[in-house]
Amino acid sequence: MTSINVCDVMHRVRTIALATVLGVAATSTTLLHAQTPTQRAVTGAQIMHDLRAFRVNATVLHVGAHPDDENTQLIAYLARGRAYRTAYLSVTRGDGGQNLLSADLGEKLGVARTQELLAARRIDGGQQFLTRAIDYGFSKNFQEALGVWGHREILGDVVRVIRTFRPDVIITRFSPEPGGTHGHHTASAVLAIEAFRLAGDSTAYPEQLPSLGTWQPRRVFINGGTQGRGGENAAASSTLRLDISGTDPVRGESFAAVAAASRGMHKTQGFGQTPNGAPAGAPSAVFASSAGPRVESFQLIAGDGVTSDIMDGIDTTWSRIAGGADIGSMINDIIARFDTVHPAATVPSLLELRTRLASLPAIATVTEKRHLLDRIIVESLGLRVETVVTQSEFVPGERIAGRTTVTIREDFPVTWTGSRYSTGTGVEWTGSSLRPGSPATRDLSTMLPTGAPLTQPYWLREDAERGRFTVADPALVGTPENEPPLRIEHAFMIGGQRILVADEPIDVATRRRIAVTAPVSLAFMQETDVFSPGVERVVRLRVVAARAGSAGSTRIAVPDGWRVTPAMRPFSLRSIGDTVVLPFTVTPPAVAATAMITASADVAGTRYGNQRVAIDYPHIPVQLLQPASRMRASSFPLATRGTIVGYVTGAGDFIPEALRQMGYTIRMLDTAITSQQLHGVDAVVVGIRAMNVRNDLATAMPALLAYVREGGTVVMQYNQSSGLKVTNFSPFRLTLSQQRVTDENSVVTFLDPAHPVLNTPNRITAADFEGWVQERGSYFPGEWASEFTPILASADAGEAPLKGALLVADYGRGRFIYTGLSFFRQLPAGVPGAYRLFANLIAPR
Repeated sequence: MTSINVCDVMHRVRTIALATVLGVAATSTTLLHAQTPTQRAVTGAQIMHDLRAFRVNATVLHVGAHPDDENTQLIAYLARGRAYRTAYLSVTRGDGGQNLLSADLGEKLGVARTQELLAARRIDGGQQFLTRAIDYGFSKNFQEALGVWGHREILGDVVRVIRTFRPDVIITRFSPEPGGTHGHHTASAVLAIEAFRLAGDSTAYPEQLPSLGTWQPRRVFINGGTQGRGGENAAASSTLRLDISGTDPVRGESFAAVAAASRGMHKTQGFGQTPNGAPAGAPSAVFASSAGPRVESFQLIAGDGVTSDIMDGIDTTWSRIAGGADIGSMINDIIARFDTVHPAATVPSLLELRTRLASLPAIATVTEKRHLLDRIIVESLGLRVETVVTQSEFVPGERIAGRTTVTIREDFPVTWTGSRYSTGTGVEWTGSSLRPGSPATRDLSTMLPTGAPLTQPYWLREDAERGRFTVADPALVGTPENEPPLRIEHAFMIGGQRILVADEPIDVATRRRIAVTAPVSLAFMQETDVFSPGVERVVRLRVVAARAGSAGSTRIAVPDGWRVTPAMRPFSLRSIGDTVVLPFTVTPPAVAATAMITASADVAGTRYGNQRVAIDYPHIPVQLLQPASRMRASSFPLATRGTIVGYVTGAGDFIPEALRQMGYTIRMLDTAITSQQLHGVDAVVVGIRAMNVRNDLATAMPALLAYVREGGTVVMQYNQSSGLKVTNFSPFRLTLSQQRVTDENSVVTFLDPAHPVLNTPNRITAADFEGWVQERGSYFPGEWASEFTPILASADAGEAPLKGALLVADYGRGRFIYTGLSFFRQLPAGVPGAYRLFANLIAPR
């Protein structure tokens, strides 16, 4: 059974202190979320590790650009081997990547990858930080990345993390010198070095100082300036080499095995293979878990010099804190006498240590050690607290009712004296002593405020700027996720001292943390819709009840120049889950236009306008998103030919829905593809990375190529050059490459202006390449047979034009098309020119 107790505090998820809400002394308490996978019982070995962590005063911040950039073995070695406070700062949440598990992209992918980072840290022992920077896709240079993100703003985020976490040493994963790597990678190192120099400067970001103060780390390293990470020409004389192998004393596994398990949490990127079935398209082999030596290099790039270790010259004992020398002596004595079989025997000494610790100044590091010591005391007693409720979702203004159960393993004088809630209520009582084998229980009852915000990741509550998320509360910047909507603090008297234990309610059936939801959710039947100028179109809005008896009215709002009828539609839903789909007629202007159409519902005098989106993968906790209910509308002239399009699913995209909006009937080709299935199909579209993720397509290719030869059209979207499961996917020689054009505004040249794909049924012009998002395309073919005709050329600044974005070959009586253009991003974004060009590609000959 999962339980929430102070044993789980401090190492996992950083949150704002509950104590600030309860009106007690401010703390840096953190909570393990109730929805995390069931934790193993705390062992004597784990308590010994926590004692070692209390004894050591050393902190390391590891910095990279994306989820999966981190060196998980380094984190495990530092956090679990050396017992250092260790954290990974990922500048982005990985929102701009691709997803090997589903079609969730963009913001939804960023939410999933945030949870993958947290799952990884629960394994390797690190903490997690992030900035507001948005991963907007591949960047070829760091100057572009800093320009898109907002150099000063994201630098301020990194400074904030340093001032919050207070590392002695910063270790970047990449070099600040441009090299053969992603521009985001280089930018992460540039930001780390600049922030290193500013974090201790009282004139830099002065708005942070009242709450954080300044902090100056001692030095910055690159963890290996090797090929692919930049800095290939770094001087070897400034490089330190350390063996980061060994065995985790808690898990009993090698750091390599711990690192492999941690990295395996990045499953949306294909990691975490197992012999019994890996995610489709996962990188090559199962991660090595050898306990043998692993020597890593650390190149000093700023700060004090070193001779033998990353912590050279840094006092990592309690002597570095004024008045802390005797604390060090006391903890050394406790560790020497600690019995992993009978950990409670040291509780009296721990309580004595706690009294001595209370006399030290309440600086950030001492405050954190106080919470760690409380955790150790509770761990040693086997004190466990769990609050359960019978549902996971509550509407503002509803009562939250449940039950808290407290158990204790050891016979020691402990009394449970009260509980307080972040809603501002609580109860205190004259408690009775806890006894092993006799659980103590109390009912939970508190009102969720009527103004409680709906559950939504804090960085998605407001519209983002061009390259970074908008966060209204600066104190949240750097934190990986929201606090729980209801936080509880239980008070215990332990050996005469008052110790607070953090808690949050979880759904007893699903083991999920609670969420705040609206009584109804609203969603358009599609995220993007295609209109013809001046031609009305029916738009359908789905309303789903989260509470029985939900009734009210809905409206949709359109910008000036657009019209909608009727102005309002009523609804009445009897039971939870009841759904109604309401039609509205929308008429766009007579000229081409784009719009964002929004929906709202009035329920009992309160207006709601949110969707409900669940991010649900088995390896991470379920995430509930409630973004604004809105739909992109694009109105433009579009001609189509043909009626039926076959679609071969790849790694996941929304192109079939876009084709339906264009008026096509879609025939999904997800089973064995035969000539009979292809009969009557006007064109076949192959999904992104299909040749990377599907094992069955090698046997399907003969039928597809025969279909082309007999007069059909196949449009194959991009595949990655590495990890191909099918290599013979073209009727003629075609060699894929890593070539890409990342500038979505790059000039596009027509190499064969008279070619039918640029003229039938839509005449494509330069205007059709305006308004593209994130990129032109990627993984273009680098070489191809003479039978292919290159149609387009484009290039990023300072580079030679690439001609492999769109290749067309006649084969028999049909046409085979290979394209690296990112239609999978453009069509969901409602880019008119992308629709017009795609209509030409699938038009029958």
